[in-house]
Amino acid sequence: MKQPPLRTPDRLDVPMARRQTLRNGVELHTLPDDEFEVLRLSFVFRAGSAVQRVPFSASSTANLLSEGSRDMDAQQIAEKLDFYGSYYDVNVDRDYVYLSFCSLSKFFLPTLEVAERILLGPVFPEDEVDAYRRKRKQRLAIERLKVDTKAREALAQALFGERHPYGISYNEAAYDTLTREDLADMYRTHYTAGNCLAVCSGNITDAHLQAIVALAERLPRGGERLRSSFPDPVTQSRRFVHTPDAVQSSIRLGRLLFTREHPDFVPMQVVAAALGGYFGSRLMSNLRERNGYTYGVAAAMVNFERAGYFAVATQTGAEVTDAALREIYAEIERLRREPMPAEELQTVKNILIGEMMRVLDGPFGIADVTIENALCGMDNGVIGRNLQRILAIGPEQVRDLAARYLAPQDLTTVVAGPRKPEGF
Repeated sequence: MKQPPLRTPDRLDVPMARRQTLRNGVELHTLPDDEFEVLRLSFVFRAGSAVQRVPFSASSTANLLSEGSRDMDAQQIAEKLDFYGSYYDVNVDRDYVYLSFCSLSKFFLPTLEVAERILLGPVFPEDEVDAYRRKRKQRLAIERLKVDTKAREALAQALFGERHPYGISYNEAAYDTLTREDLADMYRTHYTAGNCLAVCSGNITDAHLQAIVALAERLPRGGERLRSSFPDPVTQSRRFVHTPDAVQSSIRLGRLLFTREHPDFVPMQVVAAALGGYFGSRLMSNLRERNGYTYGVAAAMVNFERAGYFAVATQTGAEVTDAALREIYAEIERLRREPMPAEELQTVKNILIGEMMRVLDGPFGIADVTIENALCGMDNGVIGRNLQRILAIGPEQVRDLAARYLAPQDLTTVVAGPRKPEGF
């Protein structure tokens, strides 16, 4: 058999969402697709940890929405969703809470009835709150024994400062003082129409759309999209987290840069991918294949609503921490000084474009991208423009971007492990 030739697409035609603003201010985006007999509705609220007033109230509120409403308890909600084969998912990040309801199209209307209880009538039962606090406190205490968790939290603190909403890490003991009233206040303040984006994708009938609009318009109007004021970041160049019993060190490097709206964000994704965005990347080839310092290493651009940063992450044997750091710095410096070979750059482009096509495969992937774009004030036309940015970048531009944004003196380095590295 003969392998078919590889072909890199020079354009991506992504469906544009139909957008409407409902009477109470909810932004509704719909992506009809009759090819699939499924439907997903996602509600996105600006209610992440960056806007919470009480430690852990953001994630606790989101995760306990389905644990009892005014006329259905947690078991009844779970059983009703299970009966129709429906799927309910909660995701919380620094900025947003994502609530998604998914079912076969023919079962979507009864699924929406359960969504109504979760969205409009949560009561946060005291016993459920107590059980949740105990479990989460124990889970977080266990997670924080790991060097990877220590390094991840330390990098956020070192980049933004320990009092910045993107850098702060609360002691797990704060769960002890979290109350049902804290969750109810978080819900009243942030789960409002003016703070909400809704995206529906799949086999959407007129009846479905009418029911979705009717539900979304019942969200309380509230204020306009809430934006708390953030302090300026306070960045450190180095931080070491002593973990005496660890057999590995967790290494994190980063640098504050910019959000997705910046014209250099996508080109810097190319730079990050070349360093550590796929199995054959420079850091993987060096640290894993050539030196055996680690099982894996990754580099990426990270995006929040009001900040973005470049990051490298890996775990190594404690005894080779210094050597691994030297090799990471050396690979970054090589990228800053030498244009990439054209063949290597083409591989990186193929990886990134292939990932774009994978994410866009199916109505739910397109919906996820639509959400991401809408939260940045963009439509799906940006995907085609980003493809052109990737295709157009050349070896010299990669070198120049790395030289501009990844100078050694601008990088923050964090290590969690048993021994302090040289120079810390």
